[in-house]
Amino acid sequence: MNKPFAVTDDTFEVEVIQSDKTVIVDFWAIWCGPCKMVEPSLDEIASEYGDRVKVARLDVDANNGTAGRYGIMSIPSLLFFRNGEEVDRVIGAVPKSHLLARLDRVLA
Repeated sequence: MNKPFAVTDDTFEVEVIQSDKTVIVDFWAIWCGPCKMVEPSLDEIASEYGDRVKVARLDVDANNGTAGRYGIMSIPSLLFFRNGEEVDRVIGAVPKSHLLARLDRVLA
């Protein structure tokens, strides 16, 4: 079973940009209530789509370089990367069905 994993400013390039899979990056913080609301959905997506998708989590408080580079102004922000490029973005706590619809479009 695949699970979301932590990325940092130092590992973002290798784990996300150079990945051969589509990557969802959850920009979050420990104090963020809405971030906690999307966490179970991301856990399920990582498990269900593990052969095609990686789910990464980046703590914006500890990794403000990457958060700044992608203009993260509110969290949770979920960025979808394919072939090293951002191809979609979801801001705020949304239902799993919304995330799956966006993911399926990215994977199509």
